[in-house]
Amino acid sequence: MMKQADRNLSRRERQIMDILFSRGRATGAEIHEALPDRPTYSAVRAKLRVLEEKGHVRHEAEDLRYVYLPTVRRETARRSALKHLVQTFFEGSVEQTVAALIDGSSASLSADELDRIARLVEQARQEGEQS
Repeated sequence: MMKQADRNLSRRERQIMDILFSRGRATGAEIHEALPDRPTYSAVRAKLRVLEEKGHVRHEAEDLRYVYLPTVRRETARRSALKHLVQTFFEGSVEQTVAALIDGSSASLSADELDRIARLVEQARQEGEQS
């Protein structure tokens, strides 16, 4: 079982996880090659070890090299990161989080996106009434 603190990823760890999520599996060299502002190869290997210790990735030996795979689904990682963001920056308030998102992007939201958000709010309201 992962400890709560272990779920928090650094910027570089998130970049590595994004690469693994998009590819499904990758060697350390492939990850190193795909990273922006490329760190040293040994730094990538160190981050991969940390991600393994945190339980986010695992490796398989294949042709004298390690191939890394994510151990959590992208949706699970996304929810964990979002929960951490809401707790850290919005005092656990979903309302404040949504308000900040809408205030910052309302000009760029399409009518379809606003309709979808309204449907999600209505669905949450109905589910709340049934509880």
